[in-house]
Amino acid sequence: MKQIYFLGECMIELRSIGESTMHQSFAGDVYNSAVYLKRCFSDVNASIVTAVGEDNLSAKMLDVFAGENIDTRFAFKHPSKVAGMYLIETDDTGERSFTYWRSDSAARKVVEFLSDEVMANFAEGDMFFLSGISLAVIEESARETFWKKLETLSNSGVKVVFDPNYRARLWRDESQAKAAFERAFELADMALPGIEDLAELYGIDDADGVLAFCERFNLDEVVVKNGPESVITQSQGQVLTHDITPVSNVVDTTSAGDAFNGVYLGARLSGQSISESVEMAAVAAGTVIQYPGAIIPKQAFDGFLK
Repeated sequence: MKQIYFLGECMIELRSIGESTMHQSFAGDVYNSAVYLKRCFSDVNASIVTAVGEDNLSAKMLDVFAGENIDTRFAFKHPSKVAGMYLIETDDTGERSFTYWRSDSAARKVVEFLSDEVMANFAEGDMFFLSGISLAVIEESARETFWKKLETLSNSGVKVVFDPNYRARLWRDESQAKAAFERAFELADMALPGIEDLAELYGIDDADGVLAFCERFNLDEVVVKNGPESVITQSQGQVLTHDITPVSNVVDTTSAGDAFNGVYLGARLSGQSISESVEMAAVAAGTVIQYPGAIIPKQAFDGFLK
């Protein structure tokens, strides 16, 4: 069975469903990707690498992970920290805004749990996925230790996958984010950049610019997500443009990119070609944005692979 590890933070999600009523669930970019991978590829083992608290909501979070068939062996429990929380508000066009409470998040301490024994487990896997948000959540004082561990993992033959998911509020300034992103690009084998993220951080606003930027790094595979318009891929010197059929019924775009990432990686691990993987991932993303919230009902993916 193929094995992928998702490093990052899952949070308590609050979403308004009325003037004074909130719906509580769990979400976070790498967790979302793991969920959608498992819903579409049950034969790929997905593990979440994170830290949670010992509080009741953290316990419920772990139960939800297990209910989604996500491996929780590396969801570590911190004795004094808790799970982060955020409120999501969505406008009439489906675009969203967030308010966060994550300064005391256990996930910020995850590097403390990455012992040599844990890293040896990771070295037996196939892929290790992290995002720009994963990097931002890690405490600044622990990042150099993390880079050394990630470099060792990369040298062991595990394919490192990086999505430069940029959230300006999580970084001290742009220079700090750029330094972390470029270190991650240097260690990655595959990158899944969205144009919007590099536009905000680097002023790169088209796919050609993103591909040119990625040429600075020794990447085997680049997948450029250009919103609802297209996906551009580059591998072994071949650049392909994959047209995407837009979805008219957009309800909530919260985890479209996360769903794309998870299904794309699941397809690649399952032996699908780049073109086949993009097609499947685009359908998954198009399905997700027709429902509210980051994690949509399971039945929406019934028969996805048929």
